[in-house]
Amino acid sequence: MAKKNDWVLIHRNILDPAGRAAAVPDDTRAVPLEMWVKGHLQQDAEIGEEVTVITRTGRTEHGRLLEVNPYYKHDFGEFVPELLAIDDQLRGILFGGEEK
Repeated sequence: MAKKNDWVLIHRNILDPAGRAAAVPDDTRAVPLEMWVKGHLQQDAEIGEEVTVITRTGRTEHGRLLEVNPYYKHDFGEFVPELLAIDDQLRGILFGGEEK
């Protein structure tokens, strides 16, 4: 359960596909325009409920509660050993083969 004033992530569909502009490419027009926003929760709620948040810039937004205390979950992927060899080659080319 999320408590009032918790930092949360919400989601809302801004436009359905039917509401998209004609100038938008077909593949883009086929999906809804979505918004994800982080902010401070304004009432106690469970994940999946419709809630209101106040963003860091003071905007009031509403949407479906997705996550409490959200954080970035991306990385640069798996280690690629070939990059070490490329690094060594570039050092030789750029710096005349100096030691590391």
